[in-house]
Amino acid sequence: MKRSTLFLALISTPALVFAATETKLNTQIVTSNGLQQSEFKAPFASEIHDATDIERSGSIGLYDYLSKHSSITVLPSYGNPLTQNLDMRGFGIENGHQNIVITINGRRLNNVDMAPQLLSNIPLSSIERIEIIKGSGAVAYGDGAMAGVINIITKETSGGEVNVASGSHGQSTASLSAGVTQEYFSVQVLAENSRSDGQRKADINGDSDETDTNNFAAHLKVFPAQGAEIRVGKERSWIDSIYGNPLTNQEFNKDPAQSGSYADWQGNIAPYNAQRMSTDVNLIGAGYRLNKKLSLNLDHTVEKKTSEFVGWGSDYDYRSTNISTEWIDSDLQVTLGVQLFDGERDSGTDKTSKDNQSVFIQTSYSLDNTLFLVGARHEKVKYTHEDLSNTALKDDDKLTAWELGINHQYSEQLSVFANLMSGYQAPDIDRFFDLFSGPTPTFNSFINPAKNKTLNVGFNHLTTNNKLKTTLFYSKLTDEIFLDPVTFANTNIDKSYKYGIEIQDQWQLTENFKANLNYSYTLAKIDSDDSSSGAFNGKRTPGVSPHTASLGLSYQVTNKGTLTLSETFRSKAHAINDFANNFSQKQRAYSTTDIGYQHKVDNITLYAQVNNLFDQRNGLWVADDAIYPVNFTRTWYAGIRASF
Repeated sequence: MKRSTLFLALISTPALVFAATETKLNTQIVTSNGLQQSEFKAPFASEIHDATDIERSGSIGLYDYLSKHSSITVLPSYGNPLTQNLDMRGFGIENGHQNIVITINGRRLNNVDMAPQLLSNIPLSSIERIEIIKGSGAVAYGDGAMAGVINIITKETSGGEVNVASGSHGQSTASLSAGVTQEYFSVQVLAENSRSDGQRKADINGDSDETDTNNFAAHLKVFPAQGAEIRVGKERSWIDSIYGNPLTNQEFNKDPAQSGSYADWQGNIAPYNAQRMSTDVNLIGAGYRLNKKLSLNLDHTVEKKTSEFVGWGSDYDYRSTNISTEWIDSDLQVTLGVQLFDGERDSGTDKTSKDNQSVFIQTSYSLDNTLFLVGARHEKVKYTHEDLSNTALKDDDKLTAWELGINHQYSEQLSVFANLMSGYQAPDIDRFFDLFSGPTPTFNSFINPAKNKTLNVGFNHLTTNNKLKTTLFYSKLTDEIFLDPVTFANTNIDKSYKYGIEIQDQWQLTENFKANLNYSYTLAKIDSDDSSSGAFNGKRTPGVSPHTASLGLSYQVTNKGTLTLSETFRSKAHAINDFANNFSQKQRAYSTTDIGYQHKVDNITLYAQVNNLFDQRNGLWVADDAIYPVNFTRTWYAGIRASF
């Protein structure tokens, strides 16, 4: 059965018609921009995914869920499934993650190196909700929030859950979470192991693309007095990944599962890379609500990370402090905050640091049916670099962000909004190094921060059975940061721009049937660039698919069983290193159809999922004859989840 036939069969089922039922799509609260606002009244574009959405999706991990059920583009970072790149609004699959701030319970996950935010160590079952705000967030989060913010909020429960699953290619997952919530304290504990033998064939040494992930987290909250809260936490993760190097076009077309003939910089055949990472996070914080309107919060985080990659490694130390006070009245909200961050990388041959110091204020005011948003931020970023010769280099930038927004509610069903935001991205320290020309990175030079101004105009339409959000956006950038594929040095694009339309729609078609649609059209272009002597002028930003779409269908077959079907599509694009748009090989269109079933009896849930049902050959095109196979074959898994 062809894909189109399968979808037609589902959509044409007599039961799948609009009808007034008791099941409603509820309006939810957005907190990710520093204020608490209804998504219907928010003066910016947003997506909210709650625990029910996540559970019904049948997704095996967070990357899997975001790729299929949100507007985020997700692809493995140069073949590594545990460190995947995320893109939103056309920054490109290689650089997109550095223009999105990702947080978990408010804590930033962005790194000081070029590595993407590590989401593989966040068990999907631990997530209560995911908030995505687009074209907003630079005031509350500053550095790196040019495209927007993804905030992940974890569960707080009394009880526990055990989850065990296995599948094709040696895939297995086992997790345990438990929590106790009482009047004076709350404790949450989680442990998880996930493994896979990989999907590509072993090389002559017997190596293949294996992965192994271990995660542990423990959090304690104490409530010593009315309105007071003390928080401590410990999180650890260990990741081992052997992943495949690229294939030639001929190799990919013949068999995308083969190990390939890739040669490293020394000319040695090297089908697979190895990367090992570990993180150790300590958290402490406190909050106090003085009265119904005023509250204070303080959070301090210390993170130590190690990374070993292709024969060289680095140690990272992150320290962050967030202080904020919030005033919430019936019509007025004000958030004032101070954020400090210090990140250092020690490679053994050099030390490089990035230090951020910032202050911001964000306000919203409701006047009848109209909400106004005003915010501003000032941030100072300092860089230092010192090598074995004791040569010390320093640089610093003073940056500002601001946002103006408005939302007018015409009726209980319709609201329109507009906002104008100025944001920036201070370069991460790896951007100053040549990472690919030899066995160890070498320092090149400091580069300029990227800056943008983004205009968003959209509307929200909410009925009992339908929630529609549509946004038009235009973003103008100066000094957009990119990796020159010829010199392997990071540099700046003088002027570039991006514009497009985003549509998110949820239907409660019947009491038992629900559908979700995400569609976006994005045009991203380089306006002018002196570093390439004009060769990139007027060219499309590589790695950006103009059309992306995901459709999810959920049908409750019985009062205990739910069938899910999803389709994800991304149109073709220029390969991620093709800034001149002249490579002979382009990024092919990406397509996957996934089907799953869940059966719940009391506190036991049995589930099964088949991904890439029609065995599509998907890949990530970096350059001519440099293709990383991605979701290129049919896979399956099944498991059991028990709560207590």
